[in-house]
Amino acid sequence: MALRNFLKLSAIASALVLAGCGGGDINIDTGNGDNGGVTPPPTSACPAFATAASALAGVTTPVCEIKGTITSDVTLTADIAWALSGKVTVGNDNANSATLSIQPGTKVFGKSGADYLVIARGSKIQAVGTATNPIVMTSVNDMLGLSDEESAAEWGGLVLLGKAPTNKCDQANLANCQVQAEGEAGPYGGANPDDNSGALKYVQVRYAGFEVIPDNELNGITFAGVGRGTTVEYIQVHNNLDDGVEFFGGTVDLKHVVLTGNRDDSLDWADGWTGRMQHVLIRHNPNDTKANRGIEADNQSSNFTATPISKPRISNLTIVGNNFDGDEDSEGILLRAGTSAELYNTIVTGPEKMGECFEINTTETADFANSGDLVFRNSIIDCAEPFANIKDANDNVTFDANAWFTAQPNNLVGDALLGGYIPAPNSPALANGFDIGNIDGWFDDVDYIGAFDGTTDWTKGWTISLHPETGAGLDTCPTGTTEVASLTGKLNCQLTGDITTNVTLAAGADYVLSGRVRIGSDNTNNATLTVQPGVTIYGKSGADFLVVTRGSKINAEGTAANPITFTSVQDVIGSPTAEGQWGGLVLLGNAPSNKCADVNNCGIEAEGDAGLYGGPTATDSSGSLNYVIVKHAGYEVIPDNELNGIGFFGVGSGTKCSNIQVHQNLDDGIEMFGGSVSCKNVVLTSNGDDSVDWTDGWNGKLQFVLVKHAADNSKANRGIEADNQSTNQTATPVSNPTIANMTIIGNTFNGTDDSEGVLLRAGTNAQLHNFLITGPEGMGECFELDSTPTKNFALSGELKFTHSVIACSEITEAGKEVSAGVSQTDWFLAQEGNTTAANQAAVLNGIFTIDATPAKDMKPVDAFFDTVTFTGAVSQSNNWTAGWAVGLDD
Repeated sequence: MALRNFLKLSAIASALVLAGCGGGDINIDTGNGDNGGVTPPPTSACPAFATAASALAGVTTPVCEIKGTITSDVTLTADIAWALSGKVTVGNDNANSATLSIQPGTKVFGKSGADYLVIARGSKIQAVGTATNPIVMTSVNDMLGLSDEESAAEWGGLVLLGKAPTNKCDQANLANCQVQAEGEAGPYGGANPDDNSGALKYVQVRYAGFEVIPDNELNGITFAGVGRGTTVEYIQVHNNLDDGVEFFGGTVDLKHVVLTGNRDDSLDWADGWTGRMQHVLIRHNPNDTKANRGIEADNQSSNFTATPISKPRISNLTIVGNNFDGDEDSEGILLRAGTSAELYNTIVTGPEKMGECFEINTTETADFANSGDLVFRNSIIDCAEPFANIKDANDNVTFDANAWFTAQPNNLVGDALLGGYIPAPNSPALANGFDIGNIDGWFDDVDYIGAFDGTTDWTKGWTISLHPETGAGLDTCPTGTTEVASLTGKLNCQLTGDITTNVTLAAGADYVLSGRVRIGSDNTNNATLTVQPGVTIYGKSGADFLVVTRGSKINAEGTAANPITFTSVQDVIGSPTAEGQWGGLVLLGNAPSNKCADVNNCGIEAEGDAGLYGGPTATDSSGSLNYVIVKHAGYEVIPDNELNGIGFFGVGSGTKCSNIQVHQNLDDGIEMFGGSVSCKNVVLTSNGDDSVDWTDGWNGKLQFVLVKHAADNSKANRGIEADNQSTNQTATPVSNPTIANMTIIGNTFNGTDDSEGVLLRAGTNAQLHNFLITGPEGMGECFELDSTPTKNFALSGELKFTHSVIACSEITEAGKEVSAGVSQTDWFLAQEGNTTAANQAAVLNGIFTIDATPAKDMKPVDAFFDTVTFTGAVSQSNNWTAGWAVGLDD
């Protein structure tokens, strides 16, 4: 850190000298006493309340410096860059009151941690930007282009001091309240809940939070005793060293708040805050930089029962944590020290190593929860470590957070199905919200959970960090990649060989695979490949493919609007596409396979010379795939050994997999070799062999799987081809996945292998529900059992196939029996809820189910599954493929 800051200081000094500047208080002393012999801009460029300061390299506007106390109304205009010098205070405390107005597009910056802006009691700030011209409060480093995603504490911050009540005041004498704010900012508090400190709208506060005095850092924005007469909308605090925003008492309300990359708590309240918030996004740094809680909430740390009790009302909040693990981990919501709250329509989620997502850890707050005073409803917790309980000295649970949360109205512990922070079309967040506007007219009417409705991203255009400039281009390739000749009209960056350090593929470039590219080195030199939304990765030939080795991860989190695409060079340059034009994507994990003689010493060679897989950890994580499309892959890497579109080899249940598609693959679409990985929202189109294939003990889950063989009747084989183990049909663990809501649409391909439906063989077991299998006249058989052990599972009832519809001219091959005298067709029809239909037109409208066969509710079977009212994968009212999947209109 010290070296990094030294280098930044050197760069700042160089930038100032290169700018031809040397006068004014903004000077940075390089240690040689030489100011470069340059002159600041003329004094006439600055108004009377400011002084001229040195120019900044790359900043075209004059720089004017403000300091001390401002006791008359002033305006900061966008044609000047405004430098803070020390503590700048607007007004004295309830005396010499003034208003600081800031025009849209204006930049205000601090040169060091000692520079910060305070609005005193009785004074106001009117900082009203626009979505296209936000007001930016930042550091000189940022002005010089030197701040990055690891930067913080480069200046002080913004402090608003108001005259609204706080429980740190004598409630019988609020008019004479004098509470000292952090950072020696000044006194706050009073008797006026409607107090007005002005307006903040479309305002960013970046890279602040310096330790002004020992153990006393400033928050990005501090609201101390601020009243509800103050307007706060569309604000962002980014990369603050301490909290993002903190409320010390007061009644101020806020809408559209973005808190990103903050190193301590993102949202903190104490001392009797009773305001309201709606539409709040909290995202910890996705690079796993330091973070603590999304919310840390107190009543009063020294008096848990002080009044007024902290009790804000908050709706439509999304918290996305990270994997930071230090003295204080990345966590979700902590309510403590006697606070109460009303929380509606909240999502808390994060990656697998995020800390607990909901905790109440004081009895007083737990009492509010048990009495109903504390409200937390219509909310989703989607975390590996969802809850932390209160325990007594004997380790007995005295407050069960899980039991309490799940007992509240319409709460869910499970997959929120987010793409980044936006809910997917079939996310449980959509249409399940509580319309808080019915109980409080200040709130916008909503029907969704979380900060976003799945359609509109209100953060676009005015925030920093959330939206890499897709298509705008990068100047240089990210670390870990190498620039190569461009074939796509933008920067092309190549990945080669074994990658043993974390690499992020940023939007704004296209990425090229050269040969076999492996992330990590088989449980050593582990690394994470992060892929940003909208990125395209392409292979130039069949020898190019991507492998994520055991112990390493891929975090490919696209969105419905900006999916991540793995494809061929032919596709990116607009040439004709076909199957087998590049290799594919391979994930190797540490989960069990029945090919392992000893799971603790397992190393099975994956297809395509990809590497080793298998191990003892069923919950192993290989990262996340969300809104990922793999197209035109499946090349024969070595003779008789083609790659699947996505190969899951010993991949564990800790891996997140949703909204994935494999399109036009030469071999199988997806294949599971053992492991326990589960996926939702899977599209498999125009693949040349089997669409879903499993073997070697896979026991994961799938829901919402759409298989569509090529509309031109080109090569296809089975919708499902399933084995236990081909060389040992009774090997354990036996393959036994659970799959619900699958649609298979065949074609009329007739070759060595025809287009067919479901083949269960080689000793596999399975739990299949809510299937719809169909295709045109001339499609092969739609269902077949093809080994004695598998048939025995069917006869014993261990193999289940229920609530499903087959609409095929050839349901099963003539003469095929489950046992003597029992045809496979008769067995299928004897299962619960099964039926047949005349043809494809009777059950589907395009890809949408129109058949009325009742579906099985899988939610009581396993919380992984969503409750549905239809068989098959997609309904007209639940079209989760919309906006991102390809090849469905053919």
